[in-house]
Amino acid sequence: MCFNSTGKPIQMISTEVGKLLTATEVADLLHLHVNTVKRLGDRGEIPFYRVCKRGDRRFRYDDVLDFLRRAK
Repeated sequence: MCFNSTGKPIQMISTEVGKLLTATEVADLLHLHVNTVKRLGDRGEIPFYRVCKRGDRRFRYDDVLDFLRRAK
């Protein structure tokens, strides 16, 4: 089961979501610190999903690209 950034459970098929990235992968892509990426997610600037029992964050690749477009 997945959770959106507000903690609400959602169920998705991986083909509906597209490519998912970890916070570390997003940080590498954007040349930011991983904590900055997590903070951007917490503020709602980059939507993310919580996965697994630990609550790891996953960011959609398309959402990261949208963030880059808005940031310019």
